Amino acid sequence: MSLGEKLKYSLIRQHDIENQRYWTRSEKRRWFFTLFAGCCMVYATRTTMPLLMPSVAGEKRYTKTESGTILSSFFWGYCLSQIYGGLLSDKYGGQRIIFISSIFWSIITIAMPSIFDLSSHLSTLSLPFIVLVRILNGAMQGVYFPAMMSITSQNLSETERGNFFSLLTMGSAFGTLTTGLLGTFVLDYFGWAWVFQVIGFIGISWALLLRYYTISSERQRIINISASNLCIKNGISSEVPWLKLISSRRLWACVIGQACEMNCFFVLLSWLPTYFNENFPHRKTYLVNFLPWIFVPPCTIFAKYLSENLLSKNYQLTSTRKIIQGICFVVQSVSLMIVMSTKSFPISLICMCTVIGMTGFHASGVTVNPQDLSSNFSGSVFGLMNTVGATVGFLGVYLAGHILELTQSWNSVFNLLVTGNLIGLFVFSLFGSSEPII
Repeated sequence: MSLGEKLKYSLIRQHDIENQRYWTRSEKRRWFFTLFAGCCMVYATRTTMPLLMPSVAGEKRYTKTESGTILSSFFWGYCLSQIYGGLLSDKYGGQRIIFISSIFWSIITIAMPSIFDLSSHLSTLSLPFIVLVRILNGAMQGVYFPAMMSITSQNLSETERGNFFSLLTMGSAFGTLTTGLLGTFVLDYFGWAWVFQVIGFIGISWALLLRYYTISSERQRIINISASNLCIKNGISSEVPWLKLISSRRLWACVIGQACEMNCFFVLLSWLPTYFNENFPHRKTYLVNFLPWIFVPPCTIFAKYLSENLLSKNYQLTSTRKIIQGICFVVQSVSLMIVMSTKSFPISLICMCTVIGMTGFHASGVTVNPQDLSSNFSGSVFGLMNTVGATVGFLGVYLAGHILELTQSWNSVFNLLVTGNLIGLFVFSLFGSSEPII
């Protein structure tokens, strides 16, 4: 074989290897529906406790502060596992991390009624015991989104990652809808304990689907290589360059934007059922548990369309990200201010639907920014971003309970959310960017 033929063969082989890194069309479909269902199950289990908290608190006689502690403790564990989830996923493969964690969080969900019964016999240790279990549950779920970010970054081309990931996040709305519809039905007819067990059983069923249908495919066994190996093959160090990352204001603009949005989202995710239960006790339960979340998928799809439309008109990617995220912050803040000024149930419900729906815009804004900043270490970057976001989120959930305990004022809570959103709007608009750091 001549030197020219060897060189041609080498280039063709390198091109084939590079293409082999990415999913085929059928694999994209398989992984999309599997990860979409995973997002659904993460949020179905996560929103079970907020849905049931009024019933559980009434039976166990928890105060607002104790209820806030139980609700927020989930996010203590959630924020602790973000960075490690991203690092392990980048190194060993996100699908393995997701499978192991999903088994644990599903079992904990099934066991929650027994855990509450056991805690009632522990006297002064009752609340700390429940908090500890909730922290563990949060830690297991905290690895999901960094792992999903890592999976999509390793197996999709740069032009596909953002839209693919933002569409996957719609699963969170369907998960909340699942809890809102199925959970409300089971709660009304069978009691709160059965809700935990039904949702937990569905979670285990999904984990088995992930293991035996998606992960076990022959192609994934052959080409599913860790991010560290990919980095070595492409001449990039497998070590995450944390110093370079954390010294960039682009990263911190992304982190602060995520933190402000997560504060708003987590507080409403945890306290919205209680808000409607206290202020509009005669409303239809299924409406407030179902309707706000049905707005997320169309908003996500519209944000994706708007992003593509802006890019087709030669808007820079940075400008597009800022416009989409700015719409999210502004519309949420205006809607919350309207809620504070009305006592009408229909207006309050419409405004809350709008606030929750705007998280679909966030999915095409700050949420996908880690893939812009560092595609090779997107799982780790997302883990850092979501760690700070979850930390602010759980503090917001706890603080909301404390404020309600002291003041009985929901407007004080909503003012806190509006202030956070305006801070996020200012910082991300001024310093945010899609330019790669690495």
